[in-house]
Amino acid sequence: MANQKVEIKYKQLFINNEFVDSVSGKTFTSINPVDESVVAEVAEGDKADVDKAVMAAQAAFARGSEWRNLQPAQRAALLNKLADLAERDAQQIASIQTLENGKPFLHAVGETRMAAGILRYYAGWCDKIHGQTMPTDDGSLVMTRKEPVGVAGQITPWNFPVILLAFKWGPALAAGCTLVLKPAEQTPLCNLYIAALTKEAGFPPGVINIVTGYGPTAGAALAEHPDVSKIAFTGSVEVGKKIMVASGNSNLKRVSLELGGKSPLVIFDDVDVDEAAQKAHDAIFNNAGQLCFAASRTYVHSKIYEEFVKKSKELALKRKLGDPFDGSTDQGPQVEKEIFDRVIKYIEIGKKEGATLVTGGERLGQRGFFIQPTIFADVKDEMTIAKEEIFGPVQSILKFDSIEDVIKRANKTTYGLAAGVLTNDINKAIKFAQSVESGNVWVNHYGAVTPQAPFGGYKQSGIGRELGAEALDQYLETKTISIKVSSNY
Repeated sequence: MANQKVEIKYKQLFINNEFVDSVSGKTFTSINPVDESVVAEVAEGDKADVDKAVMAAQAAFARGSEWRNLQPAQRAALLNKLADLAERDAQQIASIQTLENGKPFLHAVGETRMAAGILRYYAGWCDKIHGQTMPTDDGSLVMTRKEPVGVAGQITPWNFPVILLAFKWGPALAAGCTLVLKPAEQTPLCNLYIAALTKEAGFPPGVINIVTGYGPTAGAALAEHPDVSKIAFTGSVEVGKKIMVASGNSNLKRVSLELGGKSPLVIFDDVDVDEAAQKAHDAIFNNAGQLCFAASRTYVHSKIYEEFVKKSKELALKRKLGDPFDGSTDQGPQVEKEIFDRVIKYIEIGKKEGATLVTGGERLGQRGFFIQPTIFADVKDEMTIAKEEIFGPVQSILKFDSIEDVIKRANKTTYGLAAGVLTNDINKAIKFAQSVESGNVWVNHYGAVTPQAPFGGYKQSGIGRELGAEALDQYLETKTISIKVSSNY
């Protein structure tokens, strides 16, 4: 079923509510990571196309435009309609994503439905964005207004292309911005399908634009564009730093970044080992390990360490790899050869540096980019696999003895996106949650992301927050209006 027939309707850029070829006429190839077959030839946009898209977004944002004249309830209706359409076509969107990045189909369906929920959450915010009035020392009347920043550039990755589209579109559209999206070159097609739904939903021309292409060309042009007021990026630290530079070298556009992670999951000896092993397994092997908040450092108390490693191995050996359209498949391939080669390289480094390979560590099959679920034990903090983000199905299990020690070790990283702790001792849970340097901390579960709760990182894991009310701040300006009141009033 890896070559399952899925109709690909939309392969062009989406600008001003129309699907158009790139100015250059160039295309690039979308590859199915299951069997390395061609999915489609997709329009390759670059600076000229970004200029066209930004111009369309500017026109849509101009005062007096159809979009700017919409009342908040009307914007909410559009977001809710888009959510309805995404749910209606969830299986089609999921099928396209599965072809592009190899994600198990049922997981991709769930992702699309979660994205619809995020859009609905921000639809509810449209008529709740407001300023304040406040007393002043000179007796004047002072009020604040919340106004959209303008054209928002958005760059999304390939690992969760539908959810992360909603992460960015929801608050931007609720705030009243217009936008230009540059999706990852590995997963443009599912985003282009959603673009067609925005037109069906009734969004005015120019409000939503998508330029497909490569980061160094289309992505860089968006980050550097002088008429883009805000850039939102999810991806690597290396590219995030380049976007910061591009902002400084252009117009000091606002920047929000959700970057990498090397997240610790700390497991104390008072837990049920079977349950803890399952939670830790899911926390690292979900989406073939290709998630920014993967629990890639599993710290286990020495009293249960050996039993935990044994249970973890059993789970890894039961994990089913294969056709992502098969409902029984747990894990698909890595998204592309470059990522596959990177993960294999880290596995070899782990063996070379002295970690114990418990299971896995090999390619599965002769075609496609499948890697066996891999577990290393006896991992030390100074080892490369314990310090650098692997972004693959590799679990590193480390040993600890005290809470004070494990907190220090958990914090000894340049990242700070997520962390977790499993314990039945509320005091340990609270101490760890308050002490760990991380934007997200999960206690007795891992990876729970909801529209209502802000998501983002400390240190080099990012700037700003997505989801929740905090995400709206990234797309709003605060204007202070002071009115002198006559003393004769």
